[in-house]
Amino acid sequence: MPKMTFIDKKGVSRAYDFKTGDTILAVARTYNIDIEGACDGSMACATCHVIVAPEWIAELPTASEGENAMLDIATGVTKNSRLGCQIILTDALDGLKVNLP
Repeated sequence: MPKMTFIDKKGVSRAYDFKTGDTILAVARTYNIDIEGACDGSMACATCHVIVAPEWIAELPTASEGENAMLDIATGVTKNSRLGCQIILTDALDGLKVNLP
């Protein structure tokens, strides 16, 4: 089963299994990772903001205008910031790493 890694604010890394078609937000909720996702993944809040590891950013589809607009209201945004509700995981993303801002 493919895995992705969450790196918390203290730098602690933990890898978790995911199913193709899950979002990062769904994986976080499955494993009780500290991501709020207040809008339940409808891209209306930016509380599922994650920072994708530099080596993985090119593997993801480009963020939509709507996603970029929501990131404009998030705290701690970087050039690798994305919304966890908008990244749909595939087997090609096995090993993906994201930091929690």
